[in-house]
Amino acid sequence: MNPYEKKRRWKFFLLIFAILIGIASVFYTDSFVKKMEREEAIQFKLWVRVQERAMLLMDDPLSQSLVNDVRENIKMPVILLNKDGVIISSTGLDTTKTPNPGADKLVFDSLYFVRQLRNMKSQHAPAELNIFGDKYMAYYRDSFVLTQLRYFPYIQMTVIFLFLLTAYAAFSSSRKAEQDHVWVGLAKETAHQLGTPISSLMAWIELMKSKFDAEDDPLIAEMENDVKRLEIITDRFSKIGSKPILEDHTVYIVINNFLDYFKVRTSDKVKFKITGDDQVRAMLNIPLFDWVIENLLKNAANAIENEGTISINIIENLAKEQVFIDVSDTGKGIPRSKFDAVFQPGYTTRKRGWGLGLSLTKRIVENYHSGEIFVKESELGKGTTFRIILKSSLTYEPTTA
Repeated sequence: MNPYEKKRRWKFFLLIFAILIGIASVFYTDSFVKKMEREEAIQFKLWVRVQERAMLLMDDPLSQSLVNDVRENIKMPVILLNKDGVIISSTGLDTTKTPNPGADKLVFDSLYFVRQLRNMKSQHAPAELNIFGDKYMAYYRDSFVLTQLRYFPYIQMTVIFLFLLTAYAAFSSSRKAEQDHVWVGLAKETAHQLGTPISSLMAWIELMKSKFDAEDDPLIAEMENDVKRLEIITDRFSKIGSKPILEDHTVYIVINNFLDYFKVRTSDKVKFKITGDDQVRAMLNIPLFDWVIENLLKNAANAIENEGTISINIIENLAKEQVFIDVSDTGKGIPRSKFDAVFQPGYTTRKRGWGLGLSLTKRIVENYHSGEIFVKESELGKGTTFRIILKSSLTYEPTTA
């Protein structure tokens, strides 16, 4: 299992674990809420009985004292209506909107109590009081503590989710910075290590030319081309981590020049074809952009098991001033679920692959050329098309009729 698959599996396990914790929290809180609902229902029934007793024995100081004790200790708001639906008393509501018991006439904040009564009717069934032949109706709603507790697990999960999201963003940013630092250090160290043997090889080639009079020997010429290629690769590594110089180039010519080098070093069973607009221009750093094309062509060639074709099509989008470069092969294809994964460091389908080529390609295109690269389309057994999008170096003025 490659590192990317391991990381994805760990993410999946952690997500499932977090979901299970959330579900357990919701169920536990729900059971606790139901228990409090039953307790408040019992308290309401007690309030109703005490209220009936107090109204029957209004002159009994003990009964009035009992009513006051119950009212002081009750947790939920209650409204009592007479047979005509008029509010005659309330408990546990906003004291600034309730009547003054010492006033000659009880005046209620009608809008406030209408809302409260509507809320009570929607939550619980009323209790009927029968006092001296008259019927009264008592309504109540959940206490503030119970309401908070009912929404607590969802608020808790939201806060945890936001915390995890923030932590993930912070750690991802830190990890990306660390990866970039490793990339830069490794690339520059590689360039440094390659410098000395490449200089020695160039000297040995010049010595062979003069000693064996082999100025026109084709084998020596190919060796010299390969050493020059190593110099280009060293130059690529030395540019990682520093801002490369982008220059205006014709895209078709740049790609075609690289193809001339690459196709003679690939199996004869793989055919190459370049089509499209041969005049479009873009801002490129040729050593780095050649590296992009090389990685895409190598992956395409490795995907072709026997005979096949690799096609490069260059398209110009005039409206958006962009250049599209499609690299297609007739290889084994990529599953749709892996379209994004192929650019992850460490992802590879080859037994001896490192899984760094496409990851580096994406960095070069996006970070150094301000472009985009993605899998445009792929079908198992038929092939894959990668698309590169670059900013055109030409500005187009719309024509007016």
